[in-house]
Amino acid sequence: MAPLTPGATARVRVPASSANLGPGFDSVGLALGIWDEYAVEVLPEPGALELVLAGEGAGDLPADERHLVATRLREALQACGVGWLDGFGLRLTCANTIPMAAGMGSSATAIVGGLGLGFALVRGGDLTEADLGLVNTHAGVAEGHPDNSSASVHGGLTVSWMPSAQVVRTARPPLHRDVVPVVLLPEGQRLDTATARAVLTPTVPRTDAVRQAGRAALLVHALTSDPTLLLDATSDWLHQEQRRQAYPVTMGAVDTLRALGHAAVVSGAGPTVLCLTTADLLTTVLAEARSWGLGWRVLTPGIPSTGLHVVTDAAG
Repeated sequence: MAPLTPGATARVRVPASSANLGPGFDSVGLALGIWDEYAVEVLPEPGALELVLAGEGAGDLPADERHLVATRLREALQACGVGWLDGFGLRLTCANTIPMAAGMGSSATAIVGGLGLGFALVRGGDLTEADLGLVNTHAGVAEGHPDNSSASVHGGLTVSWMPSAQVVRTARPPLHRDVVPVVLLPEGQRLDTATARAVLTPTVPRTDAVRQAGRAALLVHALTSDPTLLLDATSDWLHQEQRRQAYPVTMGAVDTLRALGHAAVVSGAGPTVLCLTTADLLTTVLAEARSWGLGWRVLTPGIPSTGLHVVTDAAG
């Protein structure tokens, strides 16, 4: 394929996500209405790569080919038969609002964004369902667990699995309209996924596995048909307790909310807390969380029904 045309551009938006939702470890994801935006422009100088970083992590992330969005942009271009910086250059702009190392899928968002940019740049327009499927597969394989990335690709509620190391499958159950997410981020606390996963034991007792399987099934039912069951449906025996010492403040908040009857869980690998509530209980949940003081950032981001998408100039 010929080099990309100088001046060609693409821009995409990708939502944050929460994974696990209690018992759905590495498989259930929920999109959150907090968005990162990525743009790319083709430059005439062969081999040139410019990165412009703004927002979350701008001063900490590498401004070169090591940047996660850049590495996945490269992967997408090569998948389309376009050599990396072969006869052209690129200016990549990343505007991040999703907190990093917080359990809100920031790395998955970056992976999805880079892949989406590459496909959008080559296609010269909107992404098709087939493109989204490719992004979903590439992102899930890159992450090793497709829960966050699938929610960022498709939006809404997703249940994903990998029948083999290079294949990702995703179902998109219809989310009940009454489900409302509340995101509680402890200020000044971060925990990278690798550290959080390192404390998990390689085996679990059979009784815990049986209970976990039942609650994971109940979770899908509660989220799609009966939110009154969310407290029981979000019980977990696989990962949250094992990580308690890694984020005692987070687990204290989960304990408090659950004791009050609210379906609180650790969002992804934490330390963010996700509370799945309903419109009639939202005020109560917010009042409780805000009573904890300034140490908590309380968000009600909503659940976008769509995920990764191309932004046109007309859309702003």
